[in-house]
Amino acid sequence: MWDPRDLVGPDGEDWRVPPTELEFRQQKLIKQMNTLNLESIWINDPVDLYWIVGNRQAGGVHVHCDGEVVQYVRSSLKRAIYESGEDNSPHRVETHPRMAALSNTLGTIPALQLGRMPANDAAFMQKQLGDGGDCTRLLWNLREIKTKWEIDRMRECGEIQRRMFEAIDELGSAFGEGITEIELAAAADEVSRAEGFGGLIRMRKWPMDCDRVVIASGSSGAIPSYFDSAIGGAGTHPMAALGAGHRRIQKEDPILVDIVHVHRGYITDMTRMFSVSEPKAIWKERLEDMEEIAAAVRNAISGGDTCEVAWDIGQNMARNMGYDEHLMGMPPEQARFLGHSIGLELDETPVVAKGFDIPLEVGGIMAIEPKVIYPEGAVGIEDCWVRNEDGMECLSSGTAFSSWSVW
Repeated sequence: MWDPRDLVGPDGEDWRVPPTELEFRQQKLIKQMNTLNLESIWINDPVDLYWIVGNRQAGGVHVHCDGEVVQYVRSSLKRAIYESGEDNSPHRVETHPRMAALSNTLGTIPALQLGRMPANDAAFMQKQLGDGGDCTRLLWNLREIKTKWEIDRMRECGEIQRRMFEAIDELGSAFGEGITEIELAAAADEVSRAEGFGGLIRMRKWPMDCDRVVIASGSSGAIPSYFDSAIGGAGTHPMAALGAGHRRIQKEDPILVDIVHVHRGYITDMTRMFSVSEPKAIWKERLEDMEEIAAAVRNAISGGDTCEVAWDIGQNMARNMGYDEHLMGMPPEQARFLGHSIGLELDETPVVAKGFDIPLEVGGIMAIEPKVIYPEGAVGIEDCWVRNEDGMECLSSGTAFSSWSVW
């Protein structure tokens, strides 16, 4: 018989989501359901499951507008009970009934997360439970504003992420020219695994997945990929066509390092530049321009401008600086954003892009990442920022880690 007390973080830390945090989220959800006249919803997306009940066991969660929250678990019930807070849990945890009996068990026709389910699964669930509409966006909107507990986890994530960059800096300084991109990435991987990285990076956009350590040196920075971002990198093989590749570092190459780290489910994203010996002056000039654009976008968001306005500000600055054909890629592979919200998923909303005529709310977290791409390489800067009552606070490294390190 296994012991739930073995489910701990480093040095025996309790890494469960506090029951008080879960209760707050559940009450916020129920309040919004009543505002929207939704009688009940069924949550089975793994990320939203973790957000609402603190675990991601197979099954689903039924939330009723009267305040009842029940998690129905296929496997493992014992683990779900423990990770939900046991006797302090704000919701019930029960064994999942047979699908033929689920409708009678729920007693309502719930809205489903149709935006997260494969078509076959959605059709099957609607056949079993009825068509109660779609609640996908409801959960996403609620998750846009982070709690203090969530912001603290992302601040911790940023601290670990900085140590990942320090490991790359140390290895690059020791070996210099000739080391491969993937060997540098391994140094960052070692740090994150020791700190509890679970191996998964969650994304909303299908079918995107993400290599969390992208290292693009010299001409690797110009290689496009399937990934909706400025930087793809060579990757290690055609099925892993993103991230660090096998190219060996050369003197004066601009080396762009873009690291995603995940701590207890929460993500931070950061980009810095490196080189073996001083790069040509033009590369540092371009980076300074990207830092200027990043500051302007950040100031616009901090002041309450919409994300679309922030995009227009950044794009116009880039155009006036002569980067129109290089901002976030080269035609026809240019990405059309300068920042993305971030949390339990890498690509949350809103986005600094056209069509997002809404501000980043207080409590929202944005990764701001202007980059420019040339055939010879790429440069850029990225940090994660939370908007609070006083402006924008950096949750990654900010000025604590140099924007360009020379080996």
